[in-house]
Amino acid sequence: MYTIYVKFECLPGKREAFVEKMKDEGVLEAIRNEKGCVKYDYYFSESDTNELILIEQWESKEHQQIHIEQPHMEAMRSFKDDYIVDTKLGEIELL
Repeated sequence: MYTIYVKFECLPGKREAFVEKMKDEGVLEAIRNEKGCVKYDYYFSESDTNELILIEQWESKEHQQIHIEQPHMEAMRSFKDDYIVDTKLGEIELL
């Protein structure tokens, strides 16, 4: 199992709108239907209204690498800058 976190710093007031855009454009559904996707979930910080955390879990690192090249990810990149000012990510191990 391969798990990463992605920490987004959103533009003020844009956090929830970004997740809604991901849903409305069908990007979330497409990701969750990708081969090897186990989990792809967003979490809102209660202490920072501009912070958004994504937990991605894949059957393998190779599945995640294929994921980032998909057309729906290119679609997401086309609107991401309207909502997100900074992105950090890292690998984690979930037991």
